[in-house]
Amino acid sequence: MGDELQQLATTVRGCRLCVNELSLGPRPIVQVDRNSRILVAGQAPGIRVHESGVPFDDPSGDRLRDWMGVDRDTFYDPTKIAILPMGFCYPGKGKSGDLPPIPLCAKTWREQLLKQLKEIRLTLVIGQYAQNWHLEETEKSLTATVKAWENYGPQIMPLPHPSPRNNIWLKRNPWFEELLVPALRHRVARVILKTSI
Repeated sequence: MGDELQQLATTVRGCRLCVNELSLGPRPIVQVDRNSRILVAGQAPGIRVHESGVPFDDPSGDRLRDWMGVDRDTFYDPTKIAILPMGFCYPGKGKSGDLPPIPLCAKTWREQLLKQLKEIRLTLVIGQYAQNWHLEETEKSLTATVKAWENYGPQIMPLPHPSPRNNIWLKRNPWFEELLVPALRHRVARVILKTSI
């Protein structure tokens, strides 16, 4: 099973399906291991991640690791944390930020990869694209979905994107860092320590 997952990950990293739609060309970025216990389901790599080839290797990643209460070594240990954005390549720049992830990526690869991740105990669903895919039902807005985080059970936590672009959102929603972040850190710690949640 582990070999099958790594073969699939190698195939994904060589994917060129969207070569004509990507301004900087394809560079699929994923982190998986058959023992991964936490799944980080984000949007798509930004330009800095495209350049480094390391997921969340940017200010968004710094903030996400802080929210989770983990250091870089833990975050980049695939036996603990899998990272599968909705789009594996940088989608390019739009008028108000990065473009949305290209849907063909999730349609082609997501189910195959998730079927191999049998040890996942906690999924962090970051942003509306991941929430629309992973959650059976969402609220009327991303804010309402995140605010209803307790309704999704102990194995899923909807989060806003940790981008610095969301600083205003964080100021307007102080409950997020006061209530959700401590609960997130607690769940992450328990999963990594392999205790029940």
